[in-house]
Amino acid sequence: MRKTLRKVLLQEDLNFLLTNRVPRALLTRWMGWFSQLRSPWLARLSIGVWRLFTDLDLSDAREQRFDSLHACFTRALVEDARPADPDPTRLVSPSDGIVGACGQVEGSTAFQAKGFPYRLEELFGPTQDTTAFRDGVFITLRLTSSMYHRFHAPHDGTVEHVTYISGDTWNVNPIALKRVQRLFCRNERAVLRARLTPGRHEIALVPVAAILVASIRLHFVDVLLHLRWRGPNEMPCNAAIRKGDELGWFQHGSTILLFAPKGFELLPGIEPGARVMAGQALLRLPG
Repeated sequence: MRKTLRKVLLQEDLNFLLTNRVPRALLTRWMGWFSQLRSPWLARLSIGVWRLFTDLDLSDAREQRFDSLHACFTRALVEDARPADPDPTRLVSPSDGIVGACGQVEGSTAFQAKGFPYRLEELFGPTQDTTAFRDGVFITLRLTSSMYHRFHAPHDGTVEHVTYISGDTWNVNPIALKRVQRLFCRNERAVLRARLTPGRHEIALVPVAAILVASIRLHFVDVLLHLRWRGPNEMPCNAAIRKGDELGWFQHGSTILLFAPKGFELLPGIEPGARVMAGQALLRLPG
């Protein structure tokens, strides 16, 4: 039964219809409400249904019983389940994920999929200067719904600014990325600007929400960003981070875009389709 359900949902036209041609914002808000219902039996039932469609693995979760679906989505892991590569010349993955489009930024243009470009100015929003990432490098990390949803610091440094941009909730799976132009620039997202130490290089993390992703939690500004957020869009901060520190979480599953300046290099094996884990080395720093 599980294989049959997955086979049906992998049919591109049907998948796109079921996950995009629906009232996306309404479903996302409903999921935010439903996932917070505190009921152990409802959580067990929901997780059982969830497992029919995904390869959910809770073996490394700190807790094995959950009183809500939200608690399972945002689960913490046992200690040292995701150790960060200690090499200071490496930038590590902020999350578990599947590598999507990656490589060189062409001027200020990156790609969500082959033939589907987007401009950093549109992704980052009109208030942000993207000059630091011109001709740089980028990596797209897609988190499936069954993955560990917390994200971490790729290196030692300081988070200096957060921009929150409200938007749509298109699915961000490969099927949608091949059909919806500039999808990342349409969806709800946050732009985290950080400066590394040592070296003073700047990087950017852009968590992009999607359908059924009811919130993005950022610990260092102590806010929960969601479709009904009415707070400030620009949040200057001065948060010291260490490589591997937890920065926040998605409530369901989505995408994180990582941008680094010119001179950073993708490490061998970091290519579209590769599965990576939080703390795994992705990029080599210049020099």
